[in-house]
Amino acid sequence: MKKEFNVVIEKDSEGYLVASVPNLPGCHTQAKSLDKLLERIKEAIELCLDECGFSEESSEFMGIQRVAVEA
Repeated sequence: MKKEFNVVIEKDSEGYLVASVPNLPGCHTQAKSLDKLLERIKEAIELCLDECGFSEESSEFMGIQRVAVEA
């Protein structure tokens, strides 16, 4: 059975792409290229599902907003 997950991708200060899956806490990985990152996040999702299972609760992705605050 095929399941789909939203994946958030960011670039860190060292140039690595970092992917995380909001619906699977602790499910993340990194790579230098997008192709490698997508390969690795699929593997990470499979491992997370094997170890922790998956609750059918899902959230609908609404978007990302950048917010500025005084620091």
